[in-house]
Amino acid sequence: MFTKILVPTDGSEYSRRALLVALEIGKKFNAEIMLLNVLMTPEALGYTLSEDETVVQQQFSSNGEATLAATTKNVDLEGVKLTCSLKPGYPASVILKEIISENIDLVVMGYRGYTSLAGTFMGSVSQKVLAKASQPVLLIK
Repeated sequence: MFTKILVPTDGSEYSRRALLVALEIGKKFNAEIMLLNVLMTPEALGYTLSEDETVVQQQFSSNGEATLAATTKNVDLEGVKLTCSLKPGYPASVILKEIISENIDLVVMGYRGYTSLAGTFMGSVSQKVLAKASQPVLLIK
């Protein structure tokens, strides 16, 4: 039923819980798990850097690698095909693009559980993905 499961991560405990659930599902269906961290860049926020300012891409990548490592720390990954990916951009948009480009069957992601009003003001990534995803989305509190 599921062959490819996407797990977006921000390194939070909610993301770790989502990974654990995705691993359970992945083992049952022999599915590949794709762990994704979206690197929020100034350009994704609508800012353009001036010519005399430099942002070291390596720092963004280093932060992303640390996030992926924090999500998988002390997690039993035996028997599951796990790929890790870092992508720059705005999280909800990148996740939605990945669903299509990677032929994702299921998205499992952490959810902090803000009220709808707080989620509106905070721009909840999970709410945006849930509303616009073409595939099933499982939110884990």
